[in-house]
Amino acid sequence: MNTTLSVALHNFTEKYVSQWQQQTGLPPASTDLYGIPSPCIVRTGENWVYWEPQTFPIKGATLDKVATALDINLQSDIHTFYTTQLAGDMKATFRDITLNLVQVWNEDDFIRLQENLIGHLVTQKRLKLPPTLFIATLDSELEMISMCNLSGEIILEKFGSKERRVLSSNLTCFLEELTVIVEPKG
Repeated sequence: MNTTLSVALHNFTEKYVSQWQQQTGLPPASTDLYGIPSPCIVRTGENWVYWEPQTFPIKGATLDKVATALDINLQSDIHTFYTTQLAGDMKATFRDITLNLVQVWNEDDFIRLQENLIGHLVTQKRLKLPPTLFIATLDSELEMISMCNLSGEIILEKFGSKERRVLSSNLTCFLEELTVIVEPKG
């Protein structure tokens, strides 16, 4: 496990929760996660949940099933990124890009995440594109922020094409440069 990366993720998450608390008096809220069980839920509203991050519940968890399914080695940072904590997705900006940092909500979500990563990698392999592993979604369903599995760089990529732009040299630097966005519900 990359300790520097897990500290960067923890620091961003702490900043995220803190800014929600400062601006709303409440923990982060999500309508997308309403009705989906998670140890992160601290309170439920009319059609939203308030959440706080929790330690990842599966000791020694990795994305090895993804690697095995495609017979590739994955960048070690991607294992750390998805197995450090349970949390809701977190809205942020990276320079001029607004994004939702993908997180694992519960153990079932971890299984779904692995299936989605496998599907993403299979599509890339079929299109003869270098392998990437998504870490954030954008408003545009055609673009996403991913980690290049060859270099470890964080890139903005257009789904199903060779169109890519390097955003950061690695995931730790990327997380350290994120700015929290708070969007209160209700």
